[in-house]
Amino acid sequence: MNKSNNLAVLASGLMLLASCGGATKVADSAATGTQTAAVQEQGTVPQPKAGGTIFVDVRTVEEWNNDGHANCSINIPLDQLEARMGELKKDQKVVLVCRSGKRAGTAKELLEGAGFTQVENSGAWQNITCQ
Repeated sequence: MNKSNNLAVLASGLMLLASCGGATKVADSAATGTQTAAVQEQGTVPQPKAGGTIFVDVRTVEEWNNDGHANCSINIPLDQLEARMGELKKDQKVVLVCRSGKRAGTAKELLEGAGFTQVENSGAWQNITCQ
């Protein structure tokens, strides 16, 4: 998939997914286009290894694309989280981030209220260290 197709996918409001990889802290969405689009078209959230952590960025798609994101995080905007929480496992560790931590805090309360047992608010997305 080329860059303009990738942008079209993103503009349509579909979530952008990127798998964990390397020690790179920030990934350019255009640079991850091919891998991202393939995961996106499958319609599944990449799951970490058993006992692993999933990083969820709850900012808008526009913020995710334009302001950067950690390459090991997935984007589930806060306004979609309740409808999409079935994509996450209740017993896995979920680390939430946004721009400052406020929306991540709201997301944490929402997930804990739904029975998620290992939820953490890490504040700003730049706080994620991909392994």
